[in-house]
Amino acid sequence: MNFFQHQEQARKQSRRMIVLFTLAVIAIVVAVNAVVYLVLGFSAAASENPGTPRVDIQVFATIGALLVIGLASAYRISSLRRGGAVIARQLGGTSVPATPREFAYQRLRNVVEEIAIASGVPVPEIFVLEDETAINAFAAGYTPADAAITVTRGCLDTLTREELQGVIAHEFSHVLNGDMRLNIRLMGVAFGILAIAVMGRVIMRGASRSRQRKGGSLILIGFGLLVVGYVGVFFARLIKASISRQREFLADASAVQFTRQTEGIAGALKKIGGLAAGSELTSHVCEEVAHMLFGDGVGYSALFATHPPLIQRIKRLQPGFDPSELAQIARAWRNPVRVGEVDDPDSSVAGFAPAGLREDKPGPKRAFDLPPASKEFKVAAGEVVAQVGRPDHVDYVTAASLNSSIAHPLREAAMDRERAMALVLALVLDPKPESQTIQQELLVQHLDHGTLAEVLHLHEQVEGLHPMQRLPLASLAFPTLRRLPRQQLQIFVTALDRLIAADGQVQFQEYCLAKLVAIQVIDALDPAATLVIGRLKLGQVKLDLGNLFSIVAAYGHDDVESARRAFLQGMNELGTQEAMSYAPPLDWALALDRALPRLNQLAPLAKELVVRGLTLAISADGLISVAEAELLRTVCAALHCPLPPILQRDR
Repeated sequence: MNFFQHQEQARKQSRRMIVLFTLAVIAIVVAVNAVVYLVLGFSAAASENPGTPRVDIQVFATIGALLVIGLASAYRISSLRRGGAVIARQLGGTSVPATPREFAYQRLRNVVEEIAIASGVPVPEIFVLEDETAINAFAAGYTPADAAITVTRGCLDTLTREELQGVIAHEFSHVLNGDMRLNIRLMGVAFGILAIAVMGRVIMRGASRSRQRKGGSLILIGFGLLVVGYVGVFFARLIKASISRQREFLADASAVQFTRQTEGIAGALKKIGGLAAGSELTSHVCEEVAHMLFGDGVGYSALFATHPPLIQRIKRLQPGFDPSELAQIARAWRNPVRVGEVDDPDSSVAGFAPAGLREDKPGPKRAFDLPPASKEFKVAAGEVVAQVGRPDHVDYVTAASLNSSIAHPLREAAMDRERAMALVLALVLDPKPESQTIQQELLVQHLDHGTLAEVLHLHEQVEGLHPMQRLPLASLAFPTLRRLPRQQLQIFVTALDRLIAADGQVQFQEYCLAKLVAIQVIDALDPAATLVIGRLKLGQVKLDLGNLFSIVAAYGHDDVESARRAFLQGMNELGTQEAMSYAPPLDWALALDRALPRLNQLAPLAKELVVRGLTLAISADGLISVAEAELLRTVCAALHCPLPPILQRDR
C-alpha cells in the first residue's frame, strides 16, 4: 500500500468514524429522551395531576443533548487547533531546544532531524516526558507542518539509537499517513460524549442540594444522564480501539520499510514486554491520547485495547520470535550501568547499557557523497510514486549525511530565533543582480535594514550550497520559524510572496522553495483549516494541470519541441479525455499561485497520477538531473506529497 492509498484509506476511515459516531450520538439522544420520559412519567403518575409528559420537554431534551455533545466536541477540537505541541504540553512534555546541551537530547534531535529530512517534511517540534520511565511515544498535530514528536524518558534511558530510530519512524508514518488529524477528531468527539455524563453528575450534585419538591426527579434525570454518558463512552472507546489497532500494524510495517530492518522497532517492543516499566504512563490524561501512543499507555483489556497484542506485533515483524527472550531482556537490564556519551550500538541513547557490556563498539557507518548538480540519473514514474511518503534505509543514510554536511554557521542560523527568517529569505533571494536589487527594496519595505544586512550576509554563504542541501536547510529552520509571533510570521509570508513576484523574473527553483516554506508556515498558523486530504477530481482542475505541466516541462528541457513532447507524455499519464496544448503561461508565477492551492485539494489517487505525470514531464527521456530532482521534490512537497532525497532508480 503506497502513500496515496494510505491517504485514501485515511479518508475512508474518517467517513467510517463519522458514521459510527453519528449513530452513537443518535443512540445517546434517544436514550436521553427515554430517561426524561420515564422520570417525568413516573413523577406525573405519583403526583396529584397525572398525565403524559409534555412534548416540548422532549424536544428540549433532544436539542440540549445535541448541543452539549456538539459544543463540547467543538471546544475540545478547538483547544487543539495550535497543533501537536498543545497535546505534548498537556501531558507535561519538556521541549527539546534547537541546540541541546544534554547528550541524550542531542541524539534524539539528530534522529528526528534525519528522519524528517529523509521523509521530505518539516522538522517537527520535539518533546520529552521527563517523569515517565515507561517506553512510549506519540506524534500529534493536524499536518506535518504543525506536528510534534514526544518520547518518554524511558525511551532515552533504555532504547538504543537503532531502536529509537524504529520508534520515531513508526511515529513519522502516522504523520505521513494522515493519522494525526483523525486522532484529534477522535479525541474531540469522545470528549463530547463524555460531557453528557459530566452534565448528569452536575445535575445530581445540584439537585441534592435543592430543597424543591422536584429535586428527586432531577436526581433521577442526572443519574440517567450519567449512565447514558458512560455507556456512550464505552462505545466510543470501542470505536477508537477498532480504528486504532489496524493503523498500528501499518505504522509498524512502515517503520520496517523505512529502516530496512526489523531489529530496531522489534527491539523496542521487546523491551516494553521485558522491562518492568513497560509502556503504561502515569499521567492522568493519558487515557484521552491512548490511541495515539506507540505502545499501550493505559493497560486496557483486550476489548478496549487501542493496540494489537504486543507478542502479535513482534511476531509480525519477526515470525521466529520466542517470548522467552523477554525474560532475558529483563535480566540483562535489571542493573544497567552508565557507559557515558559513547556511540555504542548496544547502549541506550542516554548512555546506559546492560551490566557486563562496557566495551566500546563502532557505530554503523554512514556515508553518502553528494553527486554533481549536473549529474543525471535514471528514474521511473512508478518508482517515484512508490517513494512518496515512504523513505527507506538509503534515504535515512542520505539524510544523515546531508544533515552533517551543512556548514555549522548555517545550522546555527537555522536554529537561531533572530536569524532563521533571514536564512530562508537568503535561500530564495535571486542570484541575478537586477532581480536582487528589486528584492532588496521590498525587504526594506516589509522588514528593516538590519534584516536586509543579515539576509545579504547569509546569501553569500548559501550561494555555494549543493541543490540537495537547500530543502534540508529550510527544514532545519522551520521549527524555529514556527515559534515566532503570529504577526511576525504573517509579515514573513507576505515578504516571501512579494520576493518571488518581484519582477516576474524570479527563477523557478527559488519560487518553488519560497512557496513551499510559505505553505508550511500557513499550515502551522492555522493547522485545523489545512486541507490535507482533498476531494477534487482531475477534470475539475484541467487549466491548473496544463499550466503546471507546461512550466515543469519547459524547465526540464532546453528546446520547445522536447518540452512539448514531455508535456504530452506527462498529461497522457493522467488519463484525461480532453487533449490539452503545451502553452507555458507568460506570468508563470501568477499561474502557479493559482494552481498549487487548487491541485493540493485533489483526491489522493488523483495526486498519485499527478506525481507520475510530473515525473514524466520533467524527465521524458527517463533521465533527471540533481537540480531537476530537487525541483520535483519541492513541487510535490507543496502538494503535500513528500519525496525523499534520492529519486534515481539505481539506489
